Amino acid sequence: MNDLLGSSAVAQLRTSLAGAADQPVWPALEEAGGRLEPLALRARAGLLATALMEDLNGGYERAAAVFRSALADDGFTGWILWPVGEAAVTLALQDGGQRAFDDALALLAELTPRMSSEFAIRRLLIQDLDRALDAIRGWTAHPDEHVRRLASEGTRPYLPWAVRVPGIVARPAATLPILDDLYLDESETVRRSVANHLNDLSRHAAAETVATAERWRKASGDRAAWVTRHGLRTLVKKADPDALATLGFSSGAVAVSAPQLDHSVVRLPGELGFAVELRNDAAEPARVALDYVVHYVKSNGSLAPKVFKLAVADLAPGEVRRFRKKHGFRQMTTRAHYAGRHSVQVQANGTLSPHAGFDVLL
Repeated sequence: MNDLLGSSAVAQLRTSLAGAADQPVWPALEEAGGRLEPLALRARAGLLATALMEDLNGGYERAAAVFRSALADDGFTGWILWPVGEAAVTLALQDGGQRAFDDALALLAELTPRMSSEFAIRRLLIQDLDRALDAIRGWTAHPDEHVRRLASEGTRPYLPWAVRVPGIVARPAATLPILDDLYLDESETVRRSVANHLNDLSRHAAAETVATAERWRKASGDRAAWVTRHGLRTLVKKADPDALATLGFSSGAVAVSAPQLDHSVVRLPGELGFAVELRNDAAEPARVALDYVVHYVKSNGSLAPKVFKLAVADLAPGEVRRFRKKHGFRQMTTRAHYAGRHSVQVQANGTLSPHAGFDVLL
């Protein structure tokens, strides 16, 4: 991914800005382009943003005017706008005035249809959360879905790759008005951002998250079903009883067997197959969220659980149903596997089965 901001991207950036600024020479940008190779993507964006500010050699107003003029060029798009947004925000904060602050927010909204401004906007939120949120709330009615998505995505508590905004984490209710405006948005992309935002909130504000989902379901019924289900997914994996109840999962007597393993040994790369039986012992139908938990051996020999989705099932009173699953084991950049005694459990509406152990060999 680092090459998303490589030499060709820098060349396009120079071309787009040279025409917009009537400035044919961009020495700092050219020099920075030659120093990208050892850097990761975020560091490349920072280096290019610094170079842009040096070459523009002026305050926020000049930079904003050049960036807006460059939007006339169709090539002024994609990842090259990450350093553009960062440069604009840095200059606006250096300016220190409310006019520059407000205009920087507006500029990010103009840029975001070409490339999301979700990273650059975070420093404006840190600087003045209430002022930024007041402007961002207005974007929820914007005709462009990319701007509406930015309203939700840019204000997520735990946006991947982005700096934290302490005020958003400390005040869980601060962004709820934005989500209230967007959870039924016509755009699936916007609704997905809302669901991810709600799921972020569940990490530190479970009660507020469940209350919001419950309010949406009561107000909008099936139209809110996907957003609430996706927004509560982490709480469901944690077997949060309020989240399970909000999504209609039964609290009655559901029995789950120990997993029956196809093999007791898995050699990497390989897979573990297992089966489990689910029984509804209640006198009423039961809706069940069925997950499974793999307890991975860590480098120090301890175990670390990871929850995965298995199925959602509706069982009649007394019904017994069998489920099968195959889980893959292979070395990945996001998960290193270690040899040793692992185990798997199945979770039904928060009720955990006994462990079933197996050995992993490298």
